[in-house]
Amino acid sequence: MAKMATKRDYYEVLGISRDASSSQIAEAYRKLAMKYHPDRNPGDESAVEQFKEAAEAFEVLNHEEKRARYDRYGHAGVDGGAPQFRDVSDIFEAFSDIFGGGMFGDLFGAQRGRRRVRRGADIRTEVTLDLLEAARGTTKTVEFQRHVACESCHGSGAKPGTQPETCRYCGGRGQVVQSSGIFSVQTTCPSCRGAGKVVRDPCPTCRGSAYTAKSVRRDVSIPAGVDNNTRLRIPGEGEPSPDGGPPGDCYCFITVEEHPLFHRDGRDLICQIPISYAQAALGSTIEVPTLNGRKDLQIPPGTQSAEVFRLRGQGMKDPRVGATGDLMVQVFIEVPKKLSPEYERILRELAEVERAHVSPQRKSFFDKIKEYFQAG
Repeated sequence: MAKMATKRDYYEVLGISRDASSSQIAEAYRKLAMKYHPDRNPGDESAVEQFKEAAEAFEVLNHEEKRARYDRYGHAGVDGGAPQFRDVSDIFEAFSDIFGGGMFGDLFGAQRGRRRVRRGADIRTEVTLDLLEAARGTTKTVEFQRHVACESCHGSGAKPGTQPETCRYCGGRGQVVQSSGIFSVQTTCPSCRGAGKVVRDPCPTCRGSAYTAKSVRRDVSIPAGVDNNTRLRIPGEGEPSPDGGPPGDCYCFITVEEHPLFHRDGRDLICQIPISYAQAALGSTIEVPTLNGRKDLQIPPGTQSAEVFRLRGQGMKDPRVGATGDLMVQVFIEVPKKLSPEYERILRELAEVERAHVSPQRKSFFDKIKEYFQAG
């Protein structure tokens, strides 16, 4: 089956309504899993893809927090949080409680007979950017710790010169099956904890864990427009699988520092600039900063304090859709704290003129005050 350009709605995938209960979600998934299970559709790649699609939909809708984000924002709300199932074994591992027992487990008993290969755990690292780096995109070197196979025992966990023994309890399968009547339940072996092997004489370097911690440095390409808590996936750089499966991923979380001039609002930027009373009253051309250098902004006569002017295309890029936001310039009238004698003289003359020729707007305000006190 060819990869779809866009993901289908998860509710549509499971064939349920948006107000479906948890039990209805689980039941819908069970039916689809039974229908498209690889054991029932040998060699059918289309069935495998539909099997994975149903598993992804179930993993999101069966999780209360992820479902809430999906209901509000759609696929963008769970971007990076939806499961990435590499193969069918990932699905069996993720939903072992569904595939493991009862009639459903009996139907696909072939899966029970083999030891599940688990994917390694994901890890996280963090990187801090300034606003300009976030706006233009950059490459950063991140450092994080993960585990690697112990050099002393070569990842066996056993003391050099010895080898792990096959678990006698499960026969090396890592799983045990308990039957009661027509029902059977598969669980992880309590003796080897699913490893299939037991270390009798542990390696002194790793203390039998088979792994040691190692610091790793990797270059991360950061796209333009990232914001706080943006999560970038570095595939295959997570913890190793405990039983030979694929490694996990490393997720790099972004923090963008506050800028002294610009406040970010989504993909728009806000910049507050002081102007004088004369500039506001008479109009002026002022120079404003942008991420791309200086720009001239025309202030019309009669501009009021806190008025906002828009410079289109001077904001942040949206990494999801590619569109660029705007720069919102908010001007406010700055009142000087110290006046020169000449400046004070001119202002006093202006005050005299204002008292002689009161503007309609100001007269209306004083009329309201007069009416307020007369009413009292």
